[in-house]
Amino acid sequence: MSGDILTLIQENMATFSKGQKRIAAFILTSYDKAAFMTASKLGQTADVSESTVVRFAAELGYDGYPEMQKALQKMIRNRLTSVQRIEMANDQIGQEGVVASVLRADIARIRTTLEELDQASFDRAVDAILNAKKIYILGVRSSSAISRFLAFYFNLVFDNVQEIDANTISEVFEQVLRVGKGDVVIGVSFPRYSSRTVKAMQYAQDRGATVVAITDSENSPVADHADIVLTAKSDMASFVDSLVAPLSLVNALIVSVSQKRSQEVANTFRQLEQIWEEYDVYEKIEE
Repeated sequence: MSGDILTLIQENMATFSKGQKRIAAFILTSYDKAAFMTASKLGQTADVSESTVVRFAAELGYDGYPEMQKALQKMIRNRLTSVQRIEMANDQIGQEGVVASVLRADIARIRTTLEELDQASFDRAVDAILNAKKIYILGVRSSSAISRFLAFYFNLVFDNVQEIDANTISEVFEQVLRVGKGDVVIGVSFPRYSSRTVKAMQYAQDRGATVVAITDSENSPVADHADIVLTAKSDMASFVDSLVAPLSLVNALIVSVSQKRSQEVANTFRQLEQIWEEYDVYEKIEE
C-alpha cells in the first residue's frame, strides 16, 4: 500500500464508526506511541475492543493489524524528531535494560537483513563495482560512518575510488560533476534521509552512471534513483541511528569484491605490510 498512513486516516475519517474514530484520533496525535503498541494495548488506550482495532486496520485496506503497524513504523522513521525518538526509546526499553534491549534489537536487524537480502541485486552490485571506470561513494550525516568505512577498504582494492566529502549540496555536485556512463555511484542513506544524497543520486542516474543505493527499504527516496537497491534493516535506538545491519551488509560487499580481486588485494597488502613495518605504523606487542 502506498501513501502516508496518517493522510489515509484523515481522508477516511468520515466513514469510521465512533470507536474507530477514537482509534484514529489517538494515532493522529500519538503515532509515535501507537506504532509500537499491540492491537490489544491500542484498543485499551482508545477504549475500544481489540477486534475493533483489527477491523479499523481492515477498513484502511490493510491485510491485518501487523501490516498497519508496520506502515506506521516505516512512516515514523522519517518523521520523528530527535526528542520524539528519545521519548519513544525510553518507552520501548522497559524493564530489560538498555544494553540487552539495544543488542537484541541489533541481532534481530541483522537476521532480518539476511533473510530479506536480494542475492541477485547483491551480485549485480558486485559486478558493477568491479567493472566501473570510477567508483563514487556518498553518505552524509550518520550515514557517512558507513560510506567512509566502505571507501577506506575500497581504496585498498581499487585505484579509482572517490569518496564524496561535502557539507553542502553545491559541494556534492562539484565532486560528482564529471560522473557519467561506466561509472558507479554508491549512495548510502537511512532515515532521516538526506536530500543531498537523493539529489546527487538523481543527477548521477540522469548522467548515465550505474547507481547503487544502500538503504533500509525499496520505498526509500534514494531507491527511486537507483539501478540496484541493497537493503539493510535500520531503526532508532533513542536519537541514535542503528547502523549495525548496514555495516554488516557493507562488510559483505567489501569481502565479495575482494575475493574477486584476490591477487591484486594480496599484492597491495604485501606492499602495505612492508611500509607499516618500515615506518612503525603499528605498535609491536611483546609476547
